[in-house]
Amino acid sequence: MRKTVAILGSGFSSLAAACYLAQQGNDVTIYEKNETIGGRARQFKEDGFTFDMGPSWYWMPDVFDRFFADFNKKTASYYELIKLNPAYRVYFGADDFIAIYDNLEEIKATFESIEKGSGKKLQKFIDSAKSNYDIAIKDLVYRPGISPLELVTPKTILKLNQFLGSVSQDIRKEFKNEKLIQILEFPVLFLGAKPTKTPSFYNFMNYADFGLGTWHPKTGMFDVVLGIQKLALELGVKIKTNAAIDKIVVENKTAVGIISNKEFIPADIILSGADYQHTETLLEKEHRAYSEKYWQSRVFAPSSLLFFLGFNKKIADISHHALFFDTDFNQHAVDIYDKPKWPDEPLFYANFPSKTDQTAAPDGMESGFFLIPLAPGINDSEELREAYFNKIISRFEKITKQEIKSSIIFKKSFCKNDFVNDYNACKGNAYGMANTLLQTAFLRPKLKSKKVRNLYFTGQLTVPGPGVPPALISGKLAAELIQKSLKAKK
Repeated sequence: MRKTVAILGSGFSSLAAACYLAQQGNDVTIYEKNETIGGRARQFKEDGFTFDMGPSWYWMPDVFDRFFADFNKKTASYYELIKLNPAYRVYFGADDFIAIYDNLEEIKATFESIEKGSGKKLQKFIDSAKSNYDIAIKDLVYRPGISPLELVTPKTILKLNQFLGSVSQDIRKEFKNEKLIQILEFPVLFLGAKPTKTPSFYNFMNYADFGLGTWHPKTGMFDVVLGIQKLALELGVKIKTNAAIDKIVVENKTAVGIISNKEFIPADIILSGADYQHTETLLEKEHRAYSEKYWQSRVFAPSSLLFFLGFNKKIADISHHALFFDTDFNQHAVDIYDKPKWPDEPLFYANFPSKTDQTAAPDGMESGFFLIPLAPGINDSEELREAYFNKIISRFEKITKQEIKSSIIFKKSFCKNDFVNDYNACKGNAYGMANTLLQTAFLRPKLKSKKVRNLYFTGQLTVPGPGVPPALISGKLAAELIQKSLKAKK
C-alpha cells in the first residue's frame, strides 16, 4: 500500500532515502529549511566564483556506483568524474611537501625515497586495509545497527584483534618517519576521531585513499547533489525548500505528521535526515529517546572554521587539495578532543577547485577555501575568525613563497555558529559523531525511534557514521528498515 513519507532535510542521506522510498512505491516529499538543497553539501555562487560549502573529497567511488546501480542507473549518467593527480599534497614547511599521486606504485616509490624499506611495508599495510575495506564497505556498513550480532561474521572474528588496537599503533609499528606516519594517519580524521582512538580495523580508509584514489566531480561536489536530486525527481519525489519543521506531531505514541510554516502536514512515515539531536527537540520530552545528558556525553567529530575566498589571480604551484601539517599534529588533536580550545598553531586544509574546474572562477582568477578543524561547542566570534584567518594566510604565504592576501577580492567565513544556525548542528559539529569503538554500529543512535512509531532517522549521527559515502548508505538502511516495518504490518 502506498504510504505518505515526509523527509526532513535534503542532505545526502535524505536524498538517498527519498530515492529508495519512492522506488518502493511511496509518496515522498522532502522538506528543506534552507533556500537550496544539499544540507552541508550546499553550493553558493558570488561574484563569478563557485563554492561547495561542505564535502570536497570524493572518495569510495564504488559506494556511489552501488547507489546508482540500485536503480539500474550508472553514475556517469548523472555526473562526470575526474581523477586527481596528484590526489593531494601535504606541506610540512617551505620547500618541504610530499605529493600523493593517483596510483599505489608511485606512492610506494615516494615512501621508499623517504624511508628505506617503507615501500614494501606500505604494500603490506594497504593489502590489510583492502581486506578490511572489502569486509566493511561491501558488507558491514550495510547493516542497520540493531544488534551487536551484525558485527559477528567468520571474517570479522578473524579480525577481532583489530578492534582492540588503534590505527596509530599499527602505523607506528611499521613506519618511523613522522611525515609518513602523519600522511597515513590523516584519512581516519574523516571518521571524526584521533588516530589513537580509532580502532585498527578502520585502516580501510587508507585503501580508500591510496587504493581507490581521490576524484572530483567535474564542476564540484554539488554535481553529486544535483545528480541524486535528478534521480529523485525521476522517481517522483517532491522537494520543498524554505520549509523548516516546527514540530513532529505524535498521537498515541505514533508520528502522524509535521508542522511546517505553521501548517500541519499529515504523513504515514516521518524520516529525519536533519540533525538527530535537533530532531528530537521537535518532539515533546516524553517522546525523546536520548536525553540532553546523552548528547553532551558523546564524542563529536570536529567543527570547522572555513573561509571561502576569491582571488583576482592564479595561485602558483599549489595542488587542488593541500594539507598544511607544518605545526604539531598531536597538539592540535589535543586541542580538539582532550582539552577543547582554539589551537595556538592549527593545522589547516586548502582547496582550490578552480585548479580542476575552470568554471569555479572567472578567467585568470582562482577560487579556494581554507579549513581549520576545531573542537565542537567552541566559542565563536568574528574577532577570533579574523585572527585565525591572518594566522593561516601568513603561513600559507610563507610556505608557498607567494603573497596572496592582497589578491583576495571575495571572502566569506563559516564557523560553529553558522553550523548551528544553518543546520541545527549539535555543538556546531561539522562531521557528525566520531566513529570511536564505543560509538560504532549498534552503539550509535538508532535509525528507528525507540519511543515513537513511524519515526525514523538517517544521517551522520546515526548508522553507519560521518562522511558522504556513509550518508548514502545510511539513507538506504533507513529506507530498508521502513520497508521492512511496512511489510510486517500487512
